[in-house]
Amino acid sequence: MSFKLDKLKVLVVEDTPPIKNLIVHILTTLGTCQIHVAEDGEKGFDIFCRVNPDIVITDWHMPNKDGIDLLQNIRKSPSSPNPMAPVIMITGYNANNRIATCRDEGVTEYMVKPFTAQDLIMRISHVIKRPRDFIDNSDYFGPDRRRNRKKEYTGSMRRKTDQKRIGIFWN
Repeated sequence: MSFKLDKLKVLVVEDTPPIKNLIVHILTTLGTCQIHVAEDGEKGFDIFCRVNPDIVITDWHMPNKDGIDLLQNIRKSPSSPNPMAPVIMITGYNANNRIATCRDEGVTEYMVKPFTAQDLIMRISHVIKRPRDFIDNSDYFGPDRRRNRKKEYTGSMRRKTDQKRIGIFWN
């Protein structure tokens, strides 16, 4: 990475100590100084509301509230300080229906265990260097699920004004 992370606030929500320690170690090695940790989605959301982190890294399966519950609170709760916060979901499952669930709930990035430091660095880099526009309509609130936009597209709904009309927010 070619940017400084010393001012970055990261919330890590993970119930398995070795995975939590690995994530914290990677973030510390990258120079991240403000790392907040919780062991479930309920405590994670409390910390999220209190510190308003720049990035959330969460496991899916945890006791009490899981990562999907946490994500739904971040995206939909009136007490959420930043519904558009980037959320990196970590899970031991790579089935298409799991990926679709995360995508449809508004996950920004998805990462499967086991993962490497490079995998995590790549996901963090994506949310910093290539932030995705947010969609807000009656069926979905979250990052734009389309990763690649074709600049040569000439069909309908290609203008920013068209896209604002249907709920895409431009940075």
